[in-house]
Amino acid sequence: ETSDNYYELVVSDPLDREHVPEYDITFTITDRGNPPLSDNETVTLELLDVNDNIPQFSQLFHTIQVMENNPPGASLGSLTAHDPDLHENQYLVYFIIEKEIANTSMSMLFSINPENGNLYALKTFDYEIEKEFLFHIEARDSGVPPLSSNVTVHIIIMDQNDNTPVIVSPWRAHGSVVEEKIQRSTDKGTLIAKVIAIDSDSVHNSRITYQFLQNTDATLFSLDQYNGEIRTTRMFSYRDSRHQRLVVIAKDNGEPSLSATVTIKLSTVETALKSYADMTEVPLEYDIFSDLNLYLVIGLGSVSFLLLITILVTIVLKCQKSKSSKSAPPCRNSVISERNSTIADSTLVSNDAY
Repeated sequence: ETSDNYYELVVSDPLDREHVPEYDITFTITDRGNPPLSDNETVTLELLDVNDNIPQFSQLFHTIQVMENNPPGASLGSLTAHDPDLHENQYLVYFIIEKEIANTSMSMLFSINPENGNLYALKTFDYEIEKEFLFHIEARDSGVPPLSSNVTVHIIIMDQNDNTPVIVSPWRAHGSVVEEKIQRSTDKGTLIAKVIAIDSDSVHNSRITYQFLQNTDATLFSLDQYNGEIRTTRMFSYRDSRHQRLVVIAKDNGEPSLSATVTIKLSTVETALKSYADMTEVPLEYDIFSDLNLYLVIGLGSVSFLLLITILVTIVLKCQKSKSSKSAPPCRNSVISERNSTIADSTLVSNDAY
């Protein structure tokens, strides 16, 4: 109460328009007569707005996934904030806070509509070059003084299966055929070659599996579908061709799947024993290291050894018999013959003298 029957309405607590925008206040006036008389008056108190609220995003961190090979200008989503103030105090403007990545400004990669917060891509992204971006977007009101807040945006580039596997081993010129030589005596399980392919796509799309697209003899070679190792499943036989052709396909795990192929020509090389047989033009019907040949060699060796022993024994026996005949004493008939021969010789001498 003031002087001269003037009254003031005083607030006991701060008023917040965003919570209670207006109040209906009823005044009651009562005199002091008997009986007392009174009158009522209702006043509506409307609160004026001041710029006391900052813009608020629904969340402070936004993650947006973008498929690579997107067209320029593609919409990435909308980032909007809310300001509970009124009129110009709630009118928001959006913009990207400048940041450089590899000497490239964010405003050259993305744009945002300043009125509604719609975000757009300004270029086509490639997962193999750029996998993610991190930047901030600010929302600012038009009050005096202006208030603002920002949100962190994480752009993740998603991979498409757009890269074909590249075969790096065995090395070959573009479009050429790989030629390998192996011993014909190669054992079962021997590593012949290893095909290695790489794919620059993501882990899922770059998973490589290997298969035979062409195999001259499916019983002779095996291929590990995961590591690309080509091994023999058995030994070579005389029926197997000297030249083998293998075509291996390397396929990735994408959808649709992409692939690359390599052709390997294998030539078998004979061992030294086989080469000698070829030079002497003696045909070999069996493998030089087969069990049958081993038995033949053992048999021929045994026969030759027995023949040699027989010859040596025969020679020794003949030599012993010859020595025995030379060392025996002369017999009686031999002495008589010698005497008769002497008498005859004497008679001839006498006759000659006469």
